[in-house]
Amino acid sequence: MRTSKSTFNITFYLRKDKMKKNSFTPIFCRVTIAGEAVSFNIHKDIRAEIWDMENHKAMGSSREAREVNQILDACRTILHNKYRDIFEKDNFVTAEKLKNSYLGISTDNTMLLELFRDLIKDIEALVGINKTKATLQKYKVTYTRLSEFMKFKYNISDINVKEIKYQFISDFEVYLRTQANCSPNTTAKFIQFFKRVILIAQNNGWMQHNPFANYKIHFKKVDRGYLTDQELDIIKNKEFDIERLEKVRDIFVFACYTGLAYVDTFKLTYDNIKIGIDDKLWIMTRRAKTDTIVNVPLLNIPLAIIEKYRGQQKDDKVLPTLSNQKMNSYLKEIADLCGIEKRLSFHLARHTFASTTTLAKGVSIEAVSKMLGHTNIKTTQIYARITENMISNEMSKLTL
Repeated sequence: MRTSKSTFNITFYLRKDKMKKNSFTPIFCRVTIAGEAVSFNIHKDIRAEIWDMENHKAMGSSREAREVNQILDACRTILHNKYRDIFEKDNFVTAEKLKNSYLGISTDNTMLLELFRDLIKDIEALVGINKTKATLQKYKVTYTRLSEFMKFKYNISDINVKEIKYQFISDFEVYLRTQANCSPNTTAKFIQFFKRVILIAQNNGWMQHNPFANYKIHFKKVDRGYLTDQELDIIKNKEFDIERLEKVRDIFVFACYTGLAYVDTFKLTYDNIKIGIDDKLWIMTRRAKTDTIVNVPLLNIPLAIIEKYRGQQKDDKVLPTLSNQKMNSYLKEIADLCGIEKRLSFHLARHTFASTTTLAKGVSIEAVSKMLGHTNIKTTQIYARITENMISNEMSKLTL
């Protein structure tokens, strides 16, 4: 792929391995564009002894030589015309595309962004069923990034999925890290969503090769933040003059003691509060993100918050949640007022539940994984912290 006309060369040669008994040999054409070469039979034979290997044409002025050279000239003219037509239409030409055009081979016109738009429509229809608005938004942003990348790098508005090679992915990664200023993990996420579209194209037979065959998506291990017991106590005990900050604080603290993600906290209703196996109240719901079962015993602090807001919401909802964006904005205010230097976000509550509320108090990682609704314990290990208190408690058991 090139944003301007690339090195384009046409060469004719004989396939002597296909020479016939009468010494007539088929003429092949080799087309090279930007280092990519393809060859094909032009379906014209010539006696090997009158072929000029240096000038790639027939020697002499015999009728046979003139006829062959006229065919070669016509072939060359047709290829140049088709190159120009393809370039004007798509702004880039590949050797394979030019060969197919010359031979009249029909190719599927499955375009990447077209396919992506169809996928987004399918996800939109599934929002509220087994997809979330957050997932839909991630696909939409990935689509935008791909569109911007192709215009920036190749000056094209779309690309046939058959023409996506390893280099396309590599160039996209570089674009995300530089022009789009994305972090390593955000870049990896965008490429993951892009890969899912490629998988759809492969599964439908629209592309035979796998451009991701030798490409590895790299995620950088991140030490996710969490609140210590002391920091959580400061936030819990802070008196706020502004009602909205008090509500946001309460909802955040609720999540710190239940591990619920924002969307699951937002959707929580009294139908999800049930008597558990121990005859105490539990949250029993399903994660919106993965549809996995989540059962969490309710501790005294989240129980008190439920009672504080009981009956104040519509649609039988438990808590007076705001949009995730507003919640995170107000949490920054709360952090400032509480003297917390860490960057507060709603998701930090989930990390705090995993690290401070449970694992640091001796709850097994298996139980924590179940309460978080993880399908793989490795996911829980990302949240887990080995705190100094845990090390101290474990070492105190030794009598060496």
